[in-house]
Amino acid sequence: MLRRSARRFADKAAIICGEEQLTYRELDGKANQLAHGLLALGLQKGAKVAMLSRNLTEYGVTFFGVARTGYVLTNISVLYASDELAYVLEKADVEVLIFDAAFAEKVAAIHAQVPNIKHLIGFGGDLRATGADDFEEFLSGQPDTGPEVDLSETDPFCMTYTGGTTGRPKGVLCSHRARNITAHTVMVEEAIDERDKVGIVTPLFHVAALNIMFQPAILAGATALFLPKWDPADFVQMVERHRMTANFMVPTQAAMLLNDGSFDAARLGSWRKVSFAGAPLPDWVQVELRARLPDLAITQIYGQSEMGVIAVIRDWYLPEKLGSVGRQAYNVDTRVVLPDGSDAAPGEIGEVVSRGDNLMLEYYNEPDQTAEFFKLGDGWGWSGDLATIDEDGFITLVDRSKDMIISGGENIYPKEIETVIYELDQVAECAVFGVPDDKWGEVPAAYIQLKPGTVLAEDAVTEHCAGKLARFKRPRTVKFVDDFPKTPIGKIQKNVLKEEYWASREKKI
Repeated sequence: MLRRSARRFADKAAIICGEEQLTYRELDGKANQLAHGLLALGLQKGAKVAMLSRNLTEYGVTFFGVARTGYVLTNISVLYASDELAYVLEKADVEVLIFDAAFAEKVAAIHAQVPNIKHLIGFGGDLRATGADDFEEFLSGQPDTGPEVDLSETDPFCMTYTGGTTGRPKGVLCSHRARNITAHTVMVEEAIDERDKVGIVTPLFHVAALNIMFQPAILAGATALFLPKWDPADFVQMVERHRMTANFMVPTQAAMLLNDGSFDAARLGSWRKVSFAGAPLPDWVQVELRARLPDLAITQIYGQSEMGVIAVIRDWYLPEKLGSVGRQAYNVDTRVVLPDGSDAAPGEIGEVVSRGDNLMLEYYNEPDQTAEFFKLGDGWGWSGDLATIDEDGFITLVDRSKDMIISGGENIYPKEIETVIYELDQVAECAVFGVPDDKWGEVPAAYIQLKPGTVLAEDAVTEHCAGKLARFKRPRTVKFVDDFPKTPIGKIQKNVLKEEYWASREKKI
């Protein structure tokens, strides 16, 4: 991707990050230098090279540099506490750690706990506490032409650790071909082309920014605009300064932007395309964005680290299909099926599955969980997401299968309750989950975050739900919170919310 775009757009900006800029020629050359430097370390093919960094130009260099070596790029969350960081680095068998100096203290603290790490390479600040090689010095003197390496499209390419909505993170190992397919899918479905300035405003260590925005931008010959840390005011400034045209964001970011005092439609005039994923997009966010930015085309994408993008809904299907996550995306196979693998009828609840080279190779060193993902052995990967599909093929998520509440033998889908709660104008975000109950086994609880400057009483929530939901579905507990624990891509971690309720007893369903 990069080599071809560098031939087409050699002197065009490939990455802009603050005051720093790399042209396509420079990005291609630096990626080659890094590849040569890593190959000189003499590691075995398939060795793991980890990246721990904010959205900085070095991330782009590392992404394509490691891809040219036959090693596997392991993307590490900058949000990990020291123990989590050590756990993932050890579990992933990382031998080389490339890191942003902003995390030097954390790296120094855990290095002794991870003996498999043989080489440290850092950038952007004081590295003395870590003993790491300097990134630019590591590249210096290396050839800027591509290395000769025996690579196959089916070789392992990169590994992303899942956000941990259900427990310890798992390493999702993907091939070159899988991520290539996702990049092509997004470029087509989101209409990314060489004229675009693409904002990278979610963390690059997650598949959404790295493979669902940065890769397609480079494939198309667009310019990627890196925002190192999310802030609504910084986002508005970036759009205005660089005339950003397209980006991906999570629903939380859109809600923050709409509620922020820096929101000014006049300053966002270049913004034409936005895509959402990572968590269900509340209807009010879509409605308000369309009202305040009528020239902004909204695309919702649905997928997973394990599958890439598998469903899409384009702007012109709204508002008719509001609430759907879309239908089978270009270049992939997607279905909603019953437990035996047969197709669910329209309106019938089943599980979303996908099949094809877009799927991961495995959960790294997790054979049992890998087998569960491919549980029928017929090539279809099971998402864990419950959904319905309509006559036109549009999929509407019902809930995560693991989040389903069984109360007195009745199935309760938290998303149905959340949809009702979102009808209240004061609600910014909400999460419904099951809590233990001696009589019913478990019952729904609702945690709610309000929009700034609004007030809502618990009684108003319960009364609203009483008019919309059967008695057994109504929340028995309503709690207002200032914030939610979230994964890096914006999914509310219901497992964390549940923990205080379930920690002292075994959950039996």
